[in-house]
Amino acid sequence: MSIEDLDTVLKIESASFPRPWTRRHFLDEMEHPGSFPTVAATGDGEVAGYLCLKQVLDEAEILDVAVDPTFRGSGIGRALVDWAIAFCRVRKLRLLCLEVRVGNHEAISLYRHLGFAEVGRRKNYYENGDDAILMDLSIAQVEECDAV
Repeated sequence: MSIEDLDTVLKIESASFPRPWTRRHFLDEMEHPGSFPTVAATGDGEVAGYLCLKQVLDEAEILDVAVDPTFRGSGIGRALVDWAIAFCRVRKLRLLCLEVRVGNHEAISLYRHLGFAEVGRRKNYYENGDDAILMDLSIAQVEECDAV
């Protein structure tokens, strides 16, 4: 993710979440040495989605991931999560975790398909009272992928 990507990233963020991250939040992630924000782009360079990953010791967490509404269902979300998994494998991390809104059935299905398991919940976590499902993926149990 670069400064040039931010306007598009912010549009996707606003279209995807009721309480979107701010420009400052993305800039903080871009400046933090343990953060690895990345974008997925179309063949002509248009930002179609993004993922913000943070590494702490031997674990990583997906902090934010979204796909432009016009590109949803085209595999970009999966490609971004595959990238995060491959990143963890290359760095020999042991765990990848995330939280997902209880009603986000498409994302939950994708995460389960990729091997993530529900490990807990945060009750009333989101602005509307929705729970957050906490999910973990043991990197050692994941088959090789070439997404990095």
